[in-house]
Amino acid sequence: MISIYDTTWNATLYDDKHNYVAKYGEDVVRLLAPQNGERILDLGCGTGHLTHLMAQAGARVIGIDNSPAMIHRAQAAYPDLDFRVMSATDLHFDAPFDAVFSNATLHWVLDKESAVEQVARSLKSGGRFVLEMGGKGNVEEIVVAIRKVLNRHGYYGNAAIQLWYFPSLSEYTTLLEKKGFRVRFAAHFDRPTELKDQGNGIKEFVRMFGNAFFNDIPENEIDTVLTEIQDLVRPTNYRNGSWFGNYKRLRIAATKL
Repeated sequence: MISIYDTTWNATLYDDKHNYVAKYGEDVVRLLAPQNGERILDLGCGTGHLTHLMAQAGARVIGIDNSPAMIHRAQAAYPDLDFRVMSATDLHFDAPFDAVFSNATLHWVLDKESAVEQVARSLKSGGRFVLEMGGKGNVEEIVVAIRKVLNRHGYYGNAAIQLWYFPSLSEYTTLLEKKGFRVRFAAHFDRPTELKDQGNGIKEFVRMFGNAFFNDIPENEIDTVLTEIQDLVRPTNYRNGSWFGNYKRLRIAATKL
């Protein structure tokens, strides 16, 4: 699989039609249980809604994201908070954190070993690492359909792109333990998620999160490809008048030894 890609983030669309990402992340914040005065890193903060939620609990939070568009929108929405453009595989701070939090981000980081090493290096001894990410089988029907339709149209290179990393529970907890963490809680669970656009939910999902699959494809062909993808997953992803993403999530709480 090809591992080089260029994902372009539309921060406005993210907040408009895909705000369920942050909404579901509120449960992960509760698992973290941020405390007054704690120093917390929000790794992959997106447009900053969960960073703001942790700050409301009294924590001193720094939000980072690899997308300048996401950080720009977060800074506009929450100008009193500290947001920075930074990669999960290249963290650099003057002092370690009490906790690192990450929601719906680490499945985008293909260099998973470097990411976990960077998190460990950024934490105090005894510091907490609480995360949720896509797990094994996440949106599998959509991924299979994308590759099938792109191959059908002759876009073999696009179909071969490796965009996401969806590990099993044992794979990721083993990685954490290897990098110096004690896993205190881990779950791999189904979370069927209703998509906001009832007419074209899958097309909008792929436009938002899978736009890298369409790099260099003529714009006038993209909608045809998206329609075929949506039609292909209708039997598994459309029910009771709504489109669903068949999400499978990993939720983990670990402590740095």
